[in-house]
Amino acid sequence: MMLARKTPKAPRTRRGMGVLAVIGALLIASALARIGMQAGAALALENTEPAPEAVAMQDPTMGAEAETASAGCPVASDIGPILEALKTREERVSKRESDLRARMQALSVAEAEIDRRMSAMEDAERRLRETLAIAKTAAEEDVAQLTQVYATMKPKQAAALFEEMEPDFAAGFLGRMRPDAAAAIMAGLSPQKAYTISVMLAGRNAAAPRE
Repeated sequence: MMLARKTPKAPRTRRGMGVLAVIGALLIASALARIGMQAGAALALENTEPAPEAVAMQDPTMGAEAETASAGCPVASDIGPILEALKTREERVSKRESDLRARMQALSVAEAEIDRRMSAMEDAERRLRETLAIAKTAAEEDVAQLTQVYATMKPKQAAALFEEMEPDFAAGFLGRMRPDAAAAIMAGLSPQKAYTISVMLAGRNAAAPRE
């Protein structure tokens, strides 16, 4: 009786070895990947600035200085409102200065206009005084001339004219005449007219200043 040959086991061993090789390769690849990730993280940490906490843990003095600097220097969020308030105040002050300059300019214009009007009023007043002086002189000359005319008239003719005049007007002329000429004219007036003119002349003389 012949014994059956057993199937050789070499191919099975090779298959087991192939699977182990694949698993080993995967493990090696995974290890390499982990090593690469750790290396990348290490490089990233080297390129970035260390956090204040880490620096403080390494050097307590440096941590204290950092905290003091942080406390003394306000951040941008704190400076923003302060700068905005200062800008608003500056704009308000600039507006007040502009308004003040405008008011000062308006006041200067008003003062110049007042000075111009005052000067014009002074000129007008001066011209008025000159006109009144001329008119007064002219009126005085006219009255003096008319008085001389009445004084040189015949007393009877002059008395007829004075009879028609208002008593105060007639008294003004008679007061300027020589006493003899005035007496001759009053002699030709009616008693009532002569009496009224005499009272007015006496009143004027009584009101005159005496030494």
